[in-house]
Amino acid sequence: MPRIAVVSSHPPFTEGGHLVIARTLADQLRQAGHEADLVLTPQNRFGRQAAAYLANWLTDVGESDGKRIDQVISLRYPSYAVRHPRHVCWLNHTMREYYDLWPTFHAGLSRANRIKEGLRRRLIHRADRYLLSAPRTTRLLVQSHTVRDRLRNAIGLEGEVVYPPPPCRPYRCDGYGRYFLFVSRLTPHKRLDLVLQALAEPAAAGIRLVVIGDGESRDDLRRLAGTLGVLDRVSFLGSVDDETLLAHYARCRAVCFTPLQEDYGFVTAEAFASSKAVITCRDSGGPAELVDPDVNGLIVKCTPSALALALRRLADDDPLAEQMGAAGARKAAGLTWPATLARLLVV
Repeated sequence: MPRIAVVSSHPPFTEGGHLVIARTLADQLRQAGHEADLVLTPQNRFGRQAAAYLANWLTDVGESDGKRIDQVISLRYPSYAVRHPRHVCWLNHTMREYYDLWPTFHAGLSRANRIKEGLRRRLIHRADRYLLSAPRTTRLLVQSHTVRDRLRNAIGLEGEVVYPPPPCRPYRCDGYGRYFLFVSRLTPHKRLDLVLQALAEPAAAGIRLVVIGDGESRDDLRRLAGTLGVLDRVSFLGSVDDETLLAHYARCRAVCFTPLQEDYGFVTAEAFASSKAVITCRDSGGPAELVDPDVNGLIVKCTPSALALALRRLADDDPLAEQMGAAGARKAAGLTWPATLARLLVV
């Protein structure tokens, strides 16, 4: 029985989509007859990236308890610094501040820090190119075209796109309720503020939103909802258990997911698995790749007015919400773990 280590870096006291994918991957490997375990490696706070890369480089994934580990599957920075002769990287993302978010990040720095961070960016690009190239990485896969394009444009590497299937949960559809659902960590790049601004548009009058997730921006977003006069139509539930999450996927009208250049965004796949349409933006990255416009969801300009019109369209058209939801379910059914494992395994 092959022994496979799923390796992902992760900061303590946080939860994220990449961790759900990592856990699901390890579980699916076990169900497929492999001995698999999840190894979480350090992701240090900002400014200590070199130590994190070194810690991952020095992590022993060659054997455990006196038995050989036959393959490693790494998922994100800097976990792909681990060393193994059979190393497949299924890349979720590199450190985005030094890739697609660099223009915004760079603009907010002082002159001295621009020089320092510019040097750090070049060093990280060089390290990533080295680590993700053969023979350090046996096979380079990426979780979306968005991630593939970042690598190609920044460091000249090409990865094969393999979309993650939705996490294995008992999805269902209990109808198409009168509220929309937003599921995400509450950080600036997830752009819940855009959705709140859309709710304040005349076109979205009366539309309700349920928000599931927590994060650094939660208090600011609540204040924004109050300032915009929509707080009475927005329910901030914070972090919830799986049963509550699945119940809201099952009952909502549709899912609104509007991040900026998201790596993949399994929220979209989970919405489809629950027979729900997804509203996203043209610059949302992974979610916009999965949504087929006017088939299983809507892709709109990144403006409150455009988003408000999309919300109104689905809110007022019961047959359309159901039709798009059914198309989403068909899309989700085409994303399977057996097919995914076939691309990830080299043992």
